[in-house]
Amino acid sequence: MWVTKARVGKYLNLPISFDIETTSTVDSNDNKLAFMYCWQINFNGEFIFGRTWLELAEWYINFVKEYNLSLKRRAVIYVHNLSFEFQFIRQLFDWEQVFALKERKVVYAVTKQGVEFRCSYILTNKSLANLAGDIKSKDIKKLVGDLDYSIIRHSNTPLTDEEMNYCRNDVDIVTTYIKEQIEKEGDISKIPLTATGYVRRNVKNRCFKNKNYRNKIKKLKLEMEEYKLLKSAFAGGFTHANAFHSGITLSNVRSYDFTSAYPAVMLSEQFPMSSGIKVENPSIDEFLKYLKLYCCVFEIKFNNITRKSGIYEDYLSTSKCEGRMIDENNGRVNSAVVLSTVITDVDFKIITKVYDFDDFEIGTLYYYYKDYLPLEILQSTVDFYKLKTELKGVEDREEDYLVSKGMLNSIYGMMVTDINRDDIVYADDVWFTNEPSLGECIEKYNKGTGRFLHYPWGVWITAYNRYNLWSAIIEAGNDYVYSDTDSIKLLNYEKHLDYFNEYNNQLMAKIKLLCMTTGIEFNDLNPKDIKGKHHLIGVWDDEGLYNIFKTLGAKRYMTYKEELSLTISGVNKKTAIPWLKNKFGTVDSIFEEFNNGLVFPCEASGKLTHTYLDNEMNELITDYLGNQYEINEASGVYLEPAEYSLSISEKYLDFIKNTQITR
Repeated sequence: MWVTKARVGKYLNLPISFDIETTSTVDSNDNKLAFMYCWQINFNGEFIFGRTWLELAEWYINFVKEYNLSLKRRAVIYVHNLSFEFQFIRQLFDWEQVFALKERKVVYAVTKQGVEFRCSYILTNKSLANLAGDIKSKDIKKLVGDLDYSIIRHSNTPLTDEEMNYCRNDVDIVTTYIKEQIEKEGDISKIPLTATGYVRRNVKNRCFKNKNYRNKIKKLKLEMEEYKLLKSAFAGGFTHANAFHSGITLSNVRSYDFTSAYPAVMLSEQFPMSSGIKVENPSIDEFLKYLKLYCCVFEIKFNNITRKSGIYEDYLSTSKCEGRMIDENNGRVNSAVVLSTVITDVDFKIITKVYDFDDFEIGTLYYYYKDYLPLEILQSTVDFYKLKTELKGVEDREEDYLVSKGMLNSIYGMMVTDINRDDIVYADDVWFTNEPSLGECIEKYNKGTGRFLHYPWGVWITAYNRYNLWSAIIEAGNDYVYSDTDSIKLLNYEKHLDYFNEYNNQLMAKIKLLCMTTGIEFNDLNPKDIKGKHHLIGVWDDEGLYNIFKTLGAKRYMTYKEELSLTISGVNKKTAIPWLKNKFGTVDSIFEEFNNGLVFPCEASGKLTHTYLDNEMNELITDYLGNQYEINEASGVYLEPAEYSLSISEKYLDFIKNTQITR
């Protein structure tokens, strides 16, 4: 029943989960209120239920006594979205330690009595409904619609059998999932805190099996100024829309996706494999020499930079630039009189294809000898990709497929962890942030005996991927419609088939070179699925044709291919699409109304606004049945449905208008 973890002590090796149900309402003065009306625990399959905080406190005291809990003898209780529950219970317990990724985003919280609440949502990155789909030991699904959150309930409100089943089901999902993880990992102490933790442990163990690996990593050090440049140069995926087509309903738009884009560049490209060597204000000739031979990160200033004729997209992000008279295209630089930024050699190659400029100056530059990533990391990536491909669609291997897919997708994520991340502290019922010393963080990074990654690798992974994506954007010309990190949508795809075929051939050549250099088996990077079809990592895959497509900008587009689909950051398509159909009727009408100013009402957006209440709430509440109860809450979270307005900035509307004036 008990297992031991180094530097902590013992853990109760049983799955336990906790959840609460709450009501949000307002008082007679329109002050927001939020209060708990029932709590539930699943203790290794046993359902425990209560209506008040006093009942929970009594259970907690008995639990601590029965298992003789302490900071050296802990019990883990999982909560799906601990950040929410913590706001209600944060003044109920005495906390020894609270770890959060940012203010109020809690990963775990340990009481002084040794009860360790952990967030199962951060562990899985999945909703309860999706988490239920991962469970193999029993048939269980997230119940939907049995608990109407719009009506007022309190601790004296009777609950129906359907409502009780809803409460029971949620903790059953989490406990069953954790039970399966305990069986898979060996014991509860081996379950990581985050989704990335699984792959971090797996790859780290593989790396350190090579006794020389630590010595290799120790040589890869960073300077403070160098890290600042790297952090400034780091950017994620490129997501944007061609302004020429923005707001216009299009027909026959083709979609192409990269196969495992980030893992593919990790395998096919070369990365900084030395400590950086600093150069101040190199001449243009020196700069071009460094660019040809090394990975480089540098400060650069452009004079009179403008987008080239025949290019229909802008690359540079205004948030990462400073300058004079910048003409902006929805967050991207279209032109500027003077523009200063920090980029990599890969970014510079894209910029020279996209922009014209009078001249440029280089400030501080760091260059690195480049090579393939360490074989241990390459082989881990290969194994996860091969396993994911071979297991997809295989009956009774769904869990293994999901694990391998999650591992593959997480490899990049662990490489871009911020070295200088703020410490989020919760103490004396107050959140505050401690900014760590950058110098101390860099020193710790350089001396860390457990380090097996190098921050610059993540910077170049995304840069290489943007370069690959931009090769398609440039090729497509004004047939280019929309792009998002690893996909592109375009018109007249037949005109561009030669590009996609040639790109895939070049990618295959890169993969074969990697295999010749490292000894990795080519077939492992071109594995067969259950139907015998090969899937080469990194190639462009044809995802089919949209009959109708319309975009209003980044993360805002609608498609029709047999069924209507919607992608808007902040809008739930499961509620939005039925509302659109009901309100506007035909598909043509829906696309016509999908425009600037469209408002998705609360019931359609699926969006909830969270308001954190930090003051005591004492109020006599009448529930939906007429029952009264005096609520007493120390803190809480007020939830309210929120409408979503599909608004486009005037600046972007003007840019679109000027772009489309010749249409």
